[in-house]
Amino acid sequence: MITLYATGPAYGLPEGSPYVTKTEIHLKMAGRWYEKVPARPETAPKGQLPWIDDDGVKVADSTFIRAYLERSYGVDLDAGLTKAQRAHAWAIERMVENHLGWANCHFRFSDDDNFAKGPAHWFDGMPGEARADAIDGLLGAVRSNLNAVGMGRHSPDEMVELAAWSLTALSETLGHTSFIMGHRPTSVDAIVFAMLAQILTPFFDSPIRRRAEGFPNLVAYAERMMAGYYPEFAPQVCKAA
Repeated sequence: MITLYATGPAYGLPEGSPYVTKTEIHLKMAGRWYEKVPARPETAPKGQLPWIDDDGVKVADSTFIRAYLERSYGVDLDAGLTKAQRAHAWAIERMVENHLGWANCHFRFSDDDNFAKGPAHWFDGMPGEARADAIDGLLGAVRSNLNAVGMGRHSPDEMVELAAWSLTALSETLGHTSFIMGHRPTSVDAIVFAMLAQILTPFFDSPIRRRAEGFPNLVAYAERMMAGYYPEFAPQVCKAA
């Protein structure tokens, strides 16, 4: 039995972390039974979620988890794609994780209202002073990470512009097809959907969300993926608050 260590439902979504969502969809695509257990990042082998335990084999990081599933269970989540298409899918995945995700992160953590009703609640069980210290530590770490990857060195308007270019690239790639690489879901759909769901959830307000709502094919795609993989959440996705 595979155990998936996850953040758990949050913000009107099946998961508070897009990377956990990515792994969970990969597990579903691979047809593997699993148990999902709430966990904290400090308990993980690499200090971040998700990670899995497959009867004693521990694998951390969503990308390496996918590779483990394919190698260990003889599945190919990109079956039917050419080498060029696989390369294209990998480039899209990197854009979403290492670019669009960081832009959205800024508005999740640096907007006072969004932070107060979202990530700040991670520490609700802690006493007052310890909670304040934990929040300060988290915000400091996020700011450091945003600066380290370069996104935090831009103005908020510039971050929105960068995010809009990525959203445009996704919209043009998707076009009139049902999924990113064609008419059936492949591995890249797990992270594209996961990140779009985080951006489009009405729980948070941000200029990136408003830009994303301007791409009807991306909104319809997110709704289609939600209905396919998390039907119990489908009525809530992308609806106005």
